[in-house]
Amino acid sequence: MMKMNEARNPWTTLSTEVKYENPWIKVREDQVLNPAGNPGIYGVVHFKTQAIAIIPLDENNNTWIVGQYRYPLNSYEWEVIEGGCPEGTPLIETARRELIEEAGLKAESFELILEMQLSNSTTDETSYTYIARQLTYVGEEPEEDEQLVIKKLPFEEVYQMVLRGEIRDGLSVGSILRAKAYISDINM
Repeated sequence: MMKMNEARNPWTTLSTEVKYENPWIKVREDQVLNPAGNPGIYGVVHFKTQAIAIIPLDENNNTWIVGQYRYPLNSYEWEVIEGGCPEGTPLIETARRELIEEAGLKAESFELILEMQLSNSTTDETSYTYIARQLTYVGEEPEEDEQLVIKKLPFEEVYQMVLRGEIRDGLSVGSILRAKAYISDINM
């Protein structure tokens, strides 16, 4: 069996054409030679933001989740606090902004606990999850396209919601599972 060089890109890009663009994404179609050397196409969605997730934890390990209608899936979903960090903006700045916008909370400390690739077969979207602590309520400031319901729950209940399939958003699921391990590690 031939051992592959893991760092070597087996694809050859022959040309690239932008097919669609808006303020949040750019969709391109690449003419390629696939790993077998045969011609084909590869569609890539470039995100103009990085996904930021925040799990605020108070002194009793309560947290806040957000319920909202998700247009692409035509469904109502429960999620962690999350948003998009525009290119060139510091991640922590977006984390602070989203925490205020969606939950009305300011935090004194943020700790990065997770970096993920959200759908790496078709997009370049990456995400960063923070635990936020030392919280103060200052009032929500939702964006005009957000109609949110906010719940404060024990973190353990939110974790159980993931296990029961009641939280399905990939960024939320990954963030909550990582936070559960993080909390368990610091409570040892």
